[in-house]
Amino acid sequence: MLAVSRTKIRLNPDYKKVIPRFFNTGNERSGILINKVVLMNEEDAQRLLTHILNEFASRYRNIQSIFQKHFSLIKYLLPDDVQQSLSEEKKLLIGSYFTMEYSIEAAALFNPSVIEDPDQEGVMPGQKKVIISFRATGESHISSVVFKKGIFNENGMISFEPSGKFLAEGYVTELENDNRAGLTDILSKMALPEDILSGILNQLHNQLPYKDIEVILKNALQKIESSGEKNKLCYDILHRLNTCYELQFPPESDLSERVIFPVTLTEKNGIEDARFVKFADDDGSFTYIGTCTAYDGTFILPQLIITTDFRLFKISRLYGKAAINKNLALFPKKINGRYAMISRIDGINNYIMFSDNLYMWEEAVLLQQPKYPWEYVQVGNAGSPVETEKGWLLITHGVGPMRKYCLGASLFDLNDPTIELGRLKEPLLVPEEDERDGYVPNVVYSCGSIIHGDKLFIPYAVSDHASTFATIPLQELLDEIMGSKE
Repeated sequence: MLAVSRTKIRLNPDYKKVIPRFFNTGNERSGILINKVVLMNEEDAQRLLTHILNEFASRYRNIQSIFQKHFSLIKYLLPDDVQQSLSEEKKLLIGSYFTMEYSIEAAALFNPSVIEDPDQEGVMPGQKKVIISFRATGESHISSVVFKKGIFNENGMISFEPSGKFLAEGYVTELENDNRAGLTDILSKMALPEDILSGILNQLHNQLPYKDIEVILKNALQKIESSGEKNKLCYDILHRLNTCYELQFPPESDLSERVIFPVTLTEKNGIEDARFVKFADDDGSFTYIGTCTAYDGTFILPQLIITTDFRLFKISRLYGKAAINKNLALFPKKINGRYAMISRIDGINNYIMFSDNLYMWEEAVLLQQPKYPWEYVQVGNAGSPVETEKGWLLITHGVGPMRKYCLGASLFDLNDPTIELGRLKEPLLVPEEDERDGYVPNVVYSCGSIIHGDKLFIPYAVSDHASTFATIPLQELLDEIMGSKE
C-alpha cells in the first residue's frame, strides 16, 4: 500500500483579492455618463474625486494611473475640443466611473501546477524554491492564472511567502493583428466568399475595434442561413484574431500580485488549467512553458504561456490538426531531437504527439485508453511528465462512476515514451470525505507535480474549489507502478 501523505494546508479562494477592470456600459450609456461629469462644476468634481481616492487608493499601487488608462479607453466618445478643455481632475473622475473591481478568486482557486523557481538565491541545503500556479475563477466563472511562491524544507514540507497586496493585470506590450491591414491579411488566407469578406472589411477602420468585432462578424454573416455553419465560420475567424500577445508586469510587483487575465476574444470566458513545465532548451538554458486552454464561452483553443522570468509572458496559440481539445502537457525537454506533448484529442484517451515546431502539432498517436473501472469514462494527464531514472512518470486523472475524478500514475520509456512500462491498477489519490464537496463534487485534480529529495510532491484541487497538497515516496511509487505491470 502506497504511503500517500496529505498535508494540512488548504488554500481556499479569497474573495478579497480584487483587480481593477475596465467597466464598459456601451457607447450610448457611456456618452450620457461622460456628459454628466463634463457638466459638473469643478469644485464638485474635485470633492467627489478626493472621496473616491480616499476610499480606494489604498487597494492599488497607483489608482490614478488606472483611472487615466480607463479614461483613455473611453475618450474617443468626446469631441477633441472638449477633451482638451477638460481638467485633469475630471479626466480622472471619468476614468473612475469606467472602473470596476473584479474578485478574481470569488468562486475558486484550483487546478494547481508546480515548477522550480528560476531564483534559487538564498536557499539552504535540502531546500528548494518553487512557484505554484493556480486557476482563479471569479464572477461569471471567468478564469485567470495566478501564482504563489513557496519553499520546500529538507523534509519535503512546503511553506508559502505572504501574498502581495496590489493585484493587477499585466500590460499588453505587443498584440498581433491589431489593425485593418493585419486582419485583411488573415482573412485573405481563408478563402472567404467575396460578399462576406467585403462585409467585414467595410465595417473596419484602420484600428481594429476589439470591442465591436463580434458585432461586425454577426452583421457580415447574417446571410448564412445555417446557424451551425455560421457559428463555425465565426469561430474560424475569431480564433485567428489576436491570439498572440505579450504581457508585462512592473518589476516592483510581487509574483503573487500578477494576474494573467483574459485579453483576447478567444479567452474572454477564461484561461483554464495552465500546466507549467521547466523546459530545457538546446543551449542549456531553461524556459518556463505553460500549456493552457482559452475559452470564449463556446469554443476552446489550446495555447502556450511562455516566460523566462515570470514578469514578461508571451501567449501564443497552437496550430495543426492535432492542436485541439483540452489537456495538453509538454515534456520538459526534447525527445530524440523533437518536442513531445501528451494530449487528449478525443476527450477519452491519452495521446502522444511529436513535432519539430513548438507551435505546430499535426499528428497524435494513441498512448493510453481507459483500462480500469475508476477510469472507464476517460483518462487524461495531470501535468507534464516528470523525468526519473526509471522512466517518464506521468500522473494521470481518471473519471469513473458518478463522474468521480481520481489521480493515477504511469511510467514510460525514457527514449521512446510511446512505450508504457507500467501503470497503477488502483488510484493514487481519491477524494476523501472532506474533499468531496465543492463547485464540482467528487474531484481531485492536478496540473503538475515535482520531485523534491526522495518524494514526489503533488499539488491538487479539491472539487474545483480549493487546493491542497500530497507527497509520496518516489521509489515506492515507481516500484508499485512496475509491480502493477501485467
